[in-house]
Amino acid sequence: MYNRKNVEEVIPEETKVWECTADDCNAWVRDNFKSTETPSCPLCSSDMTEGTKMLQAINNPRRID
Repeated sequence: MYNRKNVEEVIPEETKVWECTADDCNAWVRDNFKSTETPSCPLCSSDMTEGTKMLQAINNPRRID
Protein backbone atom coordinates (compact mmCIF):
# COMPACT_ATOMS: atom_id res chain seq x y z
CA MET A 1 0.00 0.00 0.00
CA TYR A 2 1.02 3.57 -0.61
CA ASN A 3 1.45 6.00 2.22
CA ARG A 4 -0.46 9.16 1.19
CA LYS A 5 0.38 12.46 2.81
CA ASN A 6 -2.51 14.64 3.85
CA VAL A 7 -2.35 17.62 1.54
CA GLU A 8 -4.21 20.71 2.65
CA GLU A 9 -6.47 22.10 -0.06
CA VAL A 10 -5.30 25.53 -1.21
CA ILE A 11 -8.16 27.87 -1.99
CA PRO A 12 -7.40 30.63 -4.51
CA GLU A 13 -8.26 34.20 -3.59
CA GLU A 14 -8.59 37.39 -5.59
CA THR A 15 -5.08 38.87 -5.70
CA LYS A 16 -3.98 42.30 -6.92
CA VAL A 17 -1.51 42.03 -9.82
CA TRP A 18 0.22 44.24 -12.39
CA GLU A 19 -0.26 43.15 -16.03
CA CYS A 20 1.82 44.11 -19.05
CA THR A 21 0.07 46.42 -21.54
CA ALA A 22 1.97 45.12 -24.61
CA ASP A 23 -0.23 43.04 -26.93
CA ASP A 24 2.41 40.37 -27.52
CA CYS A 25 3.46 39.98 -23.85
CA ASN A 26 1.58 37.97 -21.20
CA ALA A 27 3.71 38.97 -18.20
CA TRP A 28 2.21 39.85 -14.84
CA VAL A 29 3.57 40.43 -11.32
CA ARG A 30 1.84 40.08 -7.95
CA ASP A 31 1.39 43.47 -6.30
CA ASN A 32 3.22 42.30 -3.16
CA PHE A 33 6.23 41.28 -5.31
CA LYS A 34 6.58 44.49 -7.36
CA SER A 35 9.96 46.21 -7.31
CA THR A 36 8.76 49.82 -7.57
CA GLU A 37 5.54 51.73 -6.87
CA THR A 38 4.55 51.62 -10.57
CA PRO A 39 6.48 48.71 -12.11
CA SER A 40 7.49 48.25 -15.74
CA CYS A 41 7.31 44.83 -17.38
CA PRO A 42 10.26 42.63 -16.34
CA LEU A 43 10.25 40.94 -19.78
CA CYS A 44 9.68 43.71 -22.33
CA SER A 45 9.93 46.94 -20.24
CA SER A 46 6.44 48.13 -21.30
CA ASP A 47 4.06 49.88 -18.92
CA MET A 48 1.94 47.77 -16.60
CA THR A 49 -1.62 48.29 -15.32
CA GLU A 50 -3.30 47.10 -12.14
CA GLY A 51 -5.63 44.13 -12.29
CA THR A 52 -6.70 41.05 -10.34
CA LYS A 53 -6.29 37.28 -10.71
CA MET A 54 -7.53 34.29 -8.73
CA LEU A 55 -4.28 32.93 -7.23
CA GLN A 56 -2.99 31.05 -4.21
CA ALA A 57 -1.96 33.42 -1.44
CA ILE A 58 1.80 33.89 -1.07
CA ASN A 59 3.30 36.01 1.69
CA ASN A 60 6.26 38.24 0.81
CA PRO A 61 8.22 39.36 3.90
CA ARG A 62 10.14 41.96 1.83
CA ARG A 63 7.00 43.77 0.63
CA ILE A 64 7.29 47.45 -0.32
CA ASP A 65 4.62 49.56 1.43
